[in-house]
Amino acid sequence: MESFSLILAIVVVTALAFDFTNGFHDTANAMATTISTGALKPKVAVAMSAVLNLVGAFLSVEVANTISKGLVDETGIRPEVIFAALVGAILWNLLTWLVGLPSSSSHALMGGLIGAAVASAGIGAVNGDVLVTKVLLPAIAAPIVAGVAALLATRMTYSLGRKADGKASAKGYRAGQIASAGLVSLAHGTNDAQKTMGIITLALIAGGSLAPDSDPPVWVILSAGLAIALGTYLGGWRIIRTMGRGLTDLQPQQGFAAQTSAATVILASSHLGFSLSTTHSVSGAVMGAGLGRKGGVVRWSTATRMFVAWGLTLPAAALVAALAEWVCRAGDWGTALVAVFLVASSFAIWRISRREVVDHTNVVDTEEPGSDEPAGVVTTAMAAVSPPPAGVTEDLAATVPAPAATADPKAPSAATTV
Repeated sequence: MESFSLILAIVVVTALAFDFTNGFHDTANAMATTISTGALKPKVAVAMSAVLNLVGAFLSVEVANTISKGLVDETGIRPEVIFAALVGAILWNLLTWLVGLPSSSSHALMGGLIGAAVASAGIGAVNGDVLVTKVLLPAIAAPIVAGVAALLATRMTYSLGRKADGKASAKGYRAGQIASAGLVSLAHGTNDAQKTMGIITLALIAGGSLAPDSDPPVWVILSAGLAIALGTYLGGWRIIRTMGRGLTDLQPQQGFAAQTSAATVILASSHLGFSLSTTHSVSGAVMGAGLGRKGGVVRWSTATRMFVAWGLTLPAAALVAALAEWVCRAGDWGTALVAVFLVASSFAIWRISRREVVDHTNVVDTEEPGSDEPAGVVTTAMAAVSPPPAGVTEDLAATVPAPAATADPKAPSAATTV
């Protein structure tokens, strides 16, 4: 390592802070359905997810290379530009966490990097082909592919288990949920932890500490894995509540189908180097699983707010990052001002969040606004052609009282026999 300046150290610390927010922001991706169906206790679930996120960080560097070598032109990018990008990404993560919306940490980071790079070096600093093929197209395709896969998997699951014993089937699917949730956590580590690795590597190249086209050093991989694991362990309980209860109500069969479908999409994208949003994949899978069960309801008011947040993520993070880069141009005092603003804003958001505390003790009990929303047109149409869940016929038969026998006028009444 040739040099390690103060600004480079600030960038590395800020990148790890983003990685930390990414961890607690995206815990819901792996564990919301597992917690909501009761397959795992909340604290056990986030601890398991944290460990597997750390393991996943060591499995691949393809996504890290997409960010450090492909998205923006690394020549001419200063560490201050990367610092500004991280500021935009962190603030967007915290704001969406405050309101409980599962937006994409990945796209917040991409938006911040694009906004800061354009503000610094112009539109030519962004590689448009990489942006379209490895960021924008996967962002659109991921929730659709995961949603369709989860819908089909849910229908198949209920169809195959229609004659199975209800209690034994639910127990088996809960075990399957735990395994599939672990797979999602592992996939999240292979995809999201690498984004921070890519940012730190890009900063090291910009600061002259690494040669161009270098892969992430081992210490970068380890620190990024630990940061995202710690954030995951703390749990993004607000977003877990939205994903587990606010979007749809899931049974163990649906949770298993949703998590397996999402994990498959995420792992495939990591292998191909696509900077995929795990949030988009899991959210799409959850909605698909909700539509796949007859009588299942997707709460479209919550889904609409989520879609709006998805659409705003890239431009909002880019705008904040561009403004931060403009201030950083003033020199050291400008960078210090941006750093103070980031810390003060983060503290203010945390203080506001304490007005209504959501943690592992009430994440399942608290109802999300709109939880009594009736089934919409799409849900009703899908439900009409969906197979009935296993055991529903028997359950309904057990709950409907038998028709009363024709009253015998000569029979004594209950009142007279007491």
